[in-house]
Amino acid sequence: MAEKKHSIWVFGDYRNYFQNRVTLQLLSRANDLAKMIDAEVCATVFGHEVDEWVGEYIAHGASKVYVCDHPALTFYSTDIYVVLMERLVRQYGPEIILVGATSFGREFAPRLAKRLKTGLTADCVGLDINDEGLLVQTAPAFGGSLLTRIVTPEKRPQMATVRPGVFQEIPHNYQAAGEIVNVPLPDDLPGDRIRLVSSERQAAREQKLGDASVVVCGGRGMGSRKKFRNLYELARVLGGEVGATRPVVYAKWADEDALVGQADKHISPKVLFSFGISGAIQHTAGIKNAGFIIAVNKNPNAAMMKMADVAIVADAGQVCTALIRELKKRIRS
Repeated sequence: MAEKKHSIWVFGDYRNYFQNRVTLQLLSRANDLAKMIDAEVCATVFGHEVDEWVGEYIAHGASKVYVCDHPALTFYSTDIYVVLMERLVRQYGPEIILVGATSFGREFAPRLAKRLKTGLTADCVGLDINDEGLLVQTAPAFGGSLLTRIVTPEKRPQMATVRPGVFQEIPHNYQAAGEIVNVPLPDDLPGDRIRLVSSERQAAREQKLGDASVVVCGGRGMGSRKKFRNLYELARVLGGEVGATRPVVYAKWADEDALVGQADKHISPKVLFSFGISGAIQHTAGIKNAGFIIAVNKNPNAAMMKMADVAIVADAGQVCTALIRELKKRIRS
Protein backbone atom coordinates (compact mmCIF):
# COMPACT_ATOMS: atom_id res chain seq x y z
CA MET A 1 0.00 0.00 0.00
CA ALA A 2 1.40 3.40 -1.03
CA GLU A 3 2.37 5.74 1.76
CA LYS A 4 0.03 8.69 2.23
CA LYS A 5 1.45 11.91 0.76
CA HIS A 6 2.14 14.76 3.17
CA SER A 7 0.10 17.92 2.76
CA ILE A 8 0.39 21.54 3.81
CA TRP A 9 -2.91 23.33 4.33
CA VAL A 10 -3.55 27.07 4.10
CA PHE A 11 -6.80 28.36 5.52
CA GLY A 12 -8.47 30.64 2.97
CA ASP A 13 -9.61 33.96 4.43
CA TYR A 14 -11.14 35.79 1.47
CA ARG A 15 -13.34 38.30 3.33
CA ASN A 16 -11.09 41.26 2.50
CA TYR A 17 -9.33 39.65 -0.44
CA PHE A 18 -8.32 42.71 -2.43
CA GLN A 19 -6.65 44.46 0.53
CA ASN A 20 -5.49 41.49 2.60
CA ARG A 21 -3.32 39.13 0.53
CA VAL A 22 -1.93 37.03 3.35
CA THR A 23 -3.64 33.82 2.16
CA LEU A 24 -1.92 34.16 -1.22
CA GLN A 25 1.38 34.91 0.49
CA LEU A 26 1.02 31.74 2.58
CA LEU A 27 0.23 29.66 -0.51
CA SER A 28 3.48 30.91 -2.02
CA ARG A 29 5.58 29.95 1.01
CA ALA A 30 3.70 26.65 1.35
CA ASN A 31 4.85 25.74 -2.16
CA ASP A 32 8.46 26.38 -1.15
CA LEU A 33 8.08 24.25 1.97
CA ALA A 34 6.25 21.50 0.08
CA LYS A 35 9.26 20.97 -2.19
CA MET A 36 11.42 20.30 0.89
CA ILE A 37 9.19 17.54 2.29
CA ASP A 38 7.56 16.26 -0.93
CA ALA A 39 4.10 17.48 0.05
CA GLU A 40 1.08 18.87 -1.78
CA VAL A 41 -0.31 22.34 -1.07
CA CYS A 42 -3.99 22.51 -0.19
CA ALA A 43 -6.36 25.34 0.67
CA THR A 44 -9.60 25.20 2.63
CA VAL A 45 -12.52 27.47 1.80
CA PHE A 46 -15.75 27.78 3.80
CA GLY A 47 -18.65 30.02 2.83
CA HIS A 48 -21.42 30.45 0.28
CA GLU A 49 -20.93 31.00 -3.47
CA VAL A 50 -17.15 30.84 -3.13
CA ASP A 51 -16.22 29.59 -6.62
CA GLU A 52 -14.30 32.79 -7.37
CA TRP A 53 -12.01 32.33 -4.37
CA VAL A 54 -11.46 28.64 -5.08
CA GLY A 55 -10.24 29.58 -8.56
CA GLU A 56 -7.99 32.29 -7.15
CA TYR A 57 -6.30 29.93 -4.70
CA ILE A 58 -5.63 27.38 -7.43
CA ALA A 59 -4.20 30.14 -9.64
CA HIS A 60 -1.89 31.15 -6.78
CA GLY A 61 -0.44 27.75 -5.95
CA ALA A 62 -2.98 25.38 -4.38
CA SER A 63 -3.02 21.97 -6.03
CA LYS A 64 -6.12 20.93 -4.07
CA VAL A 65 -8.92 22.91 -2.43
CA TYR A 66 -11.33 21.56 0.19
CA VAL A 67 -14.58 23.48 -0.24
CA CYS A 68 -17.63 23.61 1.99
CA ASP A 69 -20.17 25.81 0.20
CA HIS A 70 -23.51 26.27 1.98
CA PRO A 71 -25.90 29.15 2.75
CA ALA A 72 -25.41 28.44 6.47
CA LEU A 73 -21.77 29.53 6.04
CA THR A 74 -22.54 32.89 4.41
CA PHE A 75 -21.40 34.73 7.54
CA TYR A 76 -18.30 33.76 9.48
CA SER A 77 -18.92 31.85 12.72
CA THR A 78 -15.95 30.94 14.90
CA ASP A 79 -17.67 27.93 16.46
CA ILE A 80 -18.85 26.44 13.17
CA TYR A 81 -15.64 27.12 11.24
CA VAL A 82 -13.44 25.63 13.97
CA VAL A 83 -15.51 22.43 14.30
CA LEU A 84 -15.72 22.02 10.53
CA MET A 85 -11.96 22.49 10.15
CA GLU A 86 -11.25 20.08 13.01
CA ARG A 87 -13.24 17.33 11.35
CA LEU A 88 -11.49 17.83 8.02
CA VAL A 89 -8.08 17.75 9.70
CA ARG A 90 -8.89 14.52 11.53
CA GLN A 91 -10.15 12.97 8.30
CA TYR A 92 -7.28 13.95 5.99
CA GLY A 93 -4.37 14.49 8.42
CA PRO A 94 -2.36 17.43 7.05
CA GLU A 95 1.22 17.73 8.26
CA ILE A 96 1.14 21.54 8.51
CA ILE A 97 -1.62 24.18 8.79
CA LEU A 98 -0.89 27.85 8.08
CA VAL A 99 -3.27 30.71 8.93
CA GLY A 100 -2.87 34.45 8.40
CA ALA A 101 -2.15 36.39 11.61
CA THR A 102 -5.12 38.69 11.04
CA SER A 103 -7.82 39.51 13.58
CA PHE A 104 -9.67 36.49 12.20
CA GLY A 105 -6.65 34.18 12.31
CA ARG A 106 -5.79 35.12 15.89
CA GLU A 107 -9.31 34.12 16.90
CA PHE A 108 -9.60 30.98 14.78
CA ALA A 109 -6.18 29.29 14.99
CA PRO A 110 -5.78 28.99 18.81
CA ARG A 111 -9.23 27.46 19.14
CA LEU A 112 -8.45 24.94 16.41
CA ALA A 113 -5.07 24.07 17.94
CA LYS A 114 -6.68 23.45 21.32
CA ARG A 115 -9.27 21.09 19.84
CA LEU A 116 -6.55 19.23 17.93
CA LYS A 117 -4.31 19.15 21.04
CA THR A 118 -1.32 20.43 19.11
CA GLY A 119 1.05 23.37 19.31
CA LEU A 120 0.69 26.76 17.64
CA THR A 121 3.26 29.48 17.04
CA ALA A 122 1.61 32.88 16.68
CA ASP A 123 2.64 35.90 14.59
CA CYS A 124 5.45 34.16 12.72
CA VAL A 125 7.85 36.18 10.57
CA GLY A 126 9.59 33.17 9.04
CA LEU A 127 8.95 29.54 8.08
CA ASP A 128 11.44 26.87 7.08
CA ILE A 129 12.05 23.11 7.18
CA ASN A 130 14.96 21.67 9.18
CA ASP A 131 17.06 18.55 8.52
CA GLU A 132 14.53 16.40 10.38
CA GLY A 133 11.71 17.59 8.12
CA LEU A 134 10.08 19.66 10.87
CA LEU A 135 8.52 23.08 10.34
CA VAL A 136 10.75 25.76 11.86
CA GLN A 137 8.55 28.64 12.97
CA THR A 138 10.32 31.96 13.61
CA ALA A 139 8.47 34.45 15.80
CA PRO A 140 9.30 37.57 17.85
CA ALA A 141 9.74 37.23 21.61
CA PHE A 142 10.34 39.53 24.58
CA GLY A 143 8.66 42.52 22.95
CA GLY A 144 10.39 41.98 19.63
CA SER A 145 13.93 42.16 21.01
CA LEU A 146 14.57 38.49 20.19
CA LEU A 147 13.49 36.02 17.51
CA THR A 148 12.68 32.47 18.56
CA ARG A 149 12.81 29.36 16.37
CA ILE A 150 10.15 26.86 17.39
CA VAL A 151 9.45 23.31 16.24
CA THR A 152 6.68 20.86 17.07
CA PRO A 153 8.48 17.49 17.19
CA GLU A 154 5.62 15.18 18.16
CA LYS A 155 2.13 16.65 17.89
CA ARG A 156 0.38 16.97 14.52
CA PRO A 157 -0.48 19.03 12.65
CA GLN A 158 2.23 21.65 13.04
CA MET A 159 0.43 25.01 13.17
CA ALA A 160 1.45 28.63 12.72
CA THR A 161 -0.14 32.00 12.13
CA VAL A 162 1.95 34.28 9.92
CA ARG A 163 2.01 38.06 9.71
CA PRO A 164 0.87 39.67 6.44
CA GLY A 165 3.65 40.92 4.19
CA VAL A 166 6.32 38.41 5.24
CA PHE A 167 6.20 36.46 1.96
CA GLN A 168 5.49 37.45 -1.64
CA GLU A 169 2.57 35.84 -3.44
CA ILE A 170 3.01 33.78 -6.59
CA PRO A 171 1.82 35.65 -9.72
CA HIS A 172 -1.65 34.65 -10.92
CA ASN A 173 -1.36 31.61 -13.22
CA TYR A 174 -4.32 31.47 -15.60
CA GLN A 175 -3.29 28.01 -16.79
CA ALA A 176 -3.19 26.43 -13.32
CA ALA A 177 -5.36 23.42 -12.61
CA GLY A 178 -6.21 21.85 -9.28
CA GLU A 179 -8.42 19.29 -7.63
CA ILE A 180 -11.58 20.48 -5.86
CA VAL A 181 -12.89 18.37 -2.99
CA ASN A 182 -16.48 19.29 -2.13
CA VAL A 183 -17.17 18.84 1.57
CA PRO A 184 -20.82 18.44 2.69
CA LEU A 185 -22.01 20.50 5.64
CA PRO A 186 -22.53 18.11 8.59
CA ASP A 187 -25.96 18.09 10.22
CA ASP A 188 -24.62 18.15 13.77
CA LEU A 189 -22.55 21.35 13.73
CA PRO A 190 -22.99 23.63 16.76
CA GLY A 191 -25.53 26.42 16.56
CA ASP A 192 -24.51 30.07 16.51
CA ARG A 193 -24.16 31.63 19.94
CA ILE A 194 -24.21 35.04 18.26
CA ARG A 195 -26.83 36.04 15.70
CA LEU A 196 -25.75 38.48 13.00
CA VAL A 197 -28.51 40.99 12.36
CA SER A 198 -26.83 42.92 9.54
CA SER A 199 -23.41 43.85 8.18
CA GLU A 200 -21.98 46.68 6.11
CA ARG A 201 -18.52 46.98 4.59
CA GLN A 202 -16.85 50.30 5.36
CA ALA A 203 -14.10 51.72 3.22
CA ALA A 204 -10.90 52.25 5.17
CA ARG A 205 -10.32 55.91 5.92
CA GLU A 206 -6.57 55.60 5.72
CA GLN A 207 -4.27 53.48 3.65
CA LYS A 208 -2.49 50.79 5.62
CA LEU A 209 1.29 50.87 5.78
CA GLY A 210 1.55 47.28 4.57
CA ASP A 211 -0.56 48.03 1.48
CA ALA A 212 1.08 51.33 0.46
CA SER A 213 2.87 51.47 -2.90
CA VAL A 214 5.06 54.32 -1.62
CA VAL A 215 6.55 54.30 1.89
CA VAL A 216 8.72 56.99 3.47
CA CYS A 217 10.79 55.47 6.31
CA GLY A 218 12.79 57.45 8.82
CA GLY A 219 15.42 56.69 11.44
CA ARG A 220 17.31 58.52 14.19
CA GLY A 221 19.44 60.13 11.49
CA MET A 222 16.58 62.61 10.90
CA GLY A 223 18.00 64.40 13.96
CA SER A 224 14.90 65.40 15.90
CA ARG A 225 11.20 64.79 16.31
CA LYS A 226 10.45 68.07 14.53
CA LYS A 227 12.49 67.09 11.48
CA PHE A 228 10.97 63.60 11.51
CA ARG A 229 7.48 65.14 11.21
CA ASN A 230 8.50 66.43 7.77
CA LEU A 231 8.38 62.83 6.55
CA TYR A 232 4.60 62.89 6.99
CA GLU A 233 4.37 65.90 4.71
CA LEU A 234 6.56 64.17 2.11
CA ALA A 235 4.41 61.04 2.33
CA ARG A 236 1.26 63.13 1.86
CA VAL A 237 2.68 64.77 -1.28
CA LEU A 238 3.73 61.37 -2.66
CA GLY A 239 0.45 59.67 -1.71
CA GLY A 240 2.27 57.24 0.56
CA GLU A 241 2.64 56.18 4.19
CA VAL A 242 5.30 56.71 6.87
CA GLY A 243 7.33 53.94 8.47
CA ALA A 244 9.84 54.10 11.31
CA THR A 245 12.65 52.20 12.96
CA ARG A 246 12.40 50.94 16.54
CA PRO A 247 14.70 53.66 18.04
CA VAL A 248 12.43 56.31 16.51
CA VAL A 249 9.36 54.78 18.13
CA TYR A 250 11.17 54.47 21.47
CA ALA A 251 12.03 58.17 21.19
CA LYS A 252 8.30 58.95 20.67
CA TRP A 253 8.91 60.48 17.24
CA ALA A 254 6.41 58.05 15.68
CA ASP A 255 3.59 55.78 16.82
CA GLU A 256 4.15 52.07 17.32
CA ASP A 257 1.94 51.15 14.35
CA ALA A 258 4.61 52.72 12.09
CA LEU A 259 7.26 50.18 13.13
CA VAL A 260 8.91 48.37 10.22
CA GLY A 261 11.29 45.48 10.83
CA GLN A 262 11.93 41.80 11.23
CA ALA A 263 9.78 41.51 14.35
CA ASP A 264 7.30 44.20 13.29
CA LYS A 265 5.62 45.12 9.99
CA HIS A 266 6.93 43.65 6.74
CA ILE A 267 6.29 45.94 3.79
CA SER A 268 6.65 45.60 0.02
CA PRO A 269 6.10 49.04 -1.55
CA LYS A 270 6.96 49.77 -5.16
CA VAL A 271 9.11 52.67 -3.95
CA LEU A 272 10.73 53.03 -0.53
CA PHE A 273 12.40 56.23 0.69
CA SER A 274 14.83 55.67 3.57
CA PHE A 275 15.91 58.78 5.51
CA GLY A 276 18.60 58.61 8.17
CA ILE A 277 18.45 54.84 8.63
CA SER A 278 21.71 52.96 9.24
CA GLY A 279 20.33 49.61 8.08
CA ALA A 280 20.37 47.25 11.06
CA ILE A 281 19.18 43.75 10.18
CA GLN A 282 16.18 44.17 12.50
CA HIS A 283 14.90 46.85 10.14
CA THR A 284 16.12 45.72 6.71
CA ALA A 285 14.54 42.27 7.13
CA GLY A 286 11.17 44.01 7.06
CA ILE A 287 11.81 45.83 3.76
CA LYS A 288 13.50 43.12 1.70
CA ASN A 289 10.51 42.93 -0.66
CA ALA A 290 10.57 46.64 -1.56
CA GLY A 291 10.71 47.22 -5.31
CA PHE A 292 12.99 50.28 -5.50
CA ILE A 293 14.89 51.84 -2.59
CA ILE A 294 16.14 55.42 -2.33
CA ALA A 295 18.34 55.95 0.74
CA VAL A 296 19.65 59.20 2.23
CA ASN A 297 22.37 59.09 4.88
CA LYS A 298 25.49 61.05 5.83
CA ASN A 299 27.45 57.80 6.10
CA PRO A 300 28.19 56.32 2.65
CA ASN A 301 29.16 53.02 4.27
CA ALA A 302 25.87 52.49 6.09
CA ALA A 303 24.29 49.12 5.37
CA MET A 304 21.12 50.83 4.15
CA MET A 305 23.12 52.72 1.50
CA LYS A 306 24.60 49.49 0.15
CA MET A 307 21.13 47.95 -0.04
CA ALA A 308 19.62 50.92 -1.91
CA ASP A 309 19.11 51.28 -5.66
CA VAL A 310 19.88 55.00 -5.31
CA ALA A 311 22.10 56.20 -2.41
CA ILE A 312 22.37 59.90 -1.60
CA VAL A 313 25.16 60.96 0.76
CA ALA A 314 23.68 64.00 2.50
CA ASP A 315 21.82 65.24 5.55
CA ALA A 316 18.48 63.38 5.62
CA GLY A 317 16.52 66.34 7.04
CA GLN A 318 17.80 68.76 4.41
CA VAL A 319 17.08 66.39 1.51
CA CYS A 320 13.57 65.75 2.83
CA THR A 321 12.81 69.47 3.03
CA ALA A 322 14.23 70.14 -0.43
CA LEU A 323 12.28 67.25 -1.93
CA ILE A 324 9.00 68.50 -0.44
CA ARG A 325 9.66 72.00 -1.79
CA GLU A 326 10.50 70.74 -5.30
CA LEU A 327 7.51 68.37 -5.49
CA LYS A 328 5.06 71.07 -4.40
CA LYS A 329 6.58 73.44 -6.99
CA ARG A 330 6.00 70.87 -9.73
CA ILE A 331 2.45 70.20 -8.55
CA ARG A 332 1.61 73.93 -8.70
CA SER A 333 3.06 74.26 -12.17
